[in-house]
Amino acid sequence: MSILQTTTTSFKVQLLQGVHNFSANTFKIALYTAAADLNADTTVYSTTNEITGTGYTAGGNTLVVNPTPTYGVGTNNLAVAYISFNNTSWASASFTTRAALIYNTSQSNASVAVLDFGADKTVSGTTFTIVFPTAAANSAIIRVA
Repeated sequence: MSILQTTTTSFKVQLLQGVHNFSANTFKIALYTAAADLNADTTVYSTTNEITGTGYTAGGNTLVVNPTPTYGVGTNNLAVAYISFNNTSWASASFTTRAALIYNTSQSNASVAVLDFGADKTVSGTTFTIVFPTAAANSAIIRVA
């Protein structure tokens, strides 16, 4: 299987179609095993190869958009629209994960982005936290230049 960190192709098209509303829609993040097939071609959330374990519920966590969609000046003085999310965590967790999928539950579970952790991450009775990058023009998790 392949895991490739990227915003998904369908998300890019849907942005231009006005499908995703980061001020009103609900976004979630689901965790996956190394056997998952997550890449630019991923179109929707699926339970296939989603992790199981203590402290994790299928479908993952609801994300909080932070900041609301905004813009700033990025590299080479280009205007960049961006959003990020608050960090999210699973308490008292025991599981192994390799990747995550951000998806929009308000839009039929449409995919947004794949996160590749680079290797399996294992927790045993502790808190597993995903730390999102700083919400800024050069570093936010979702940026459109």
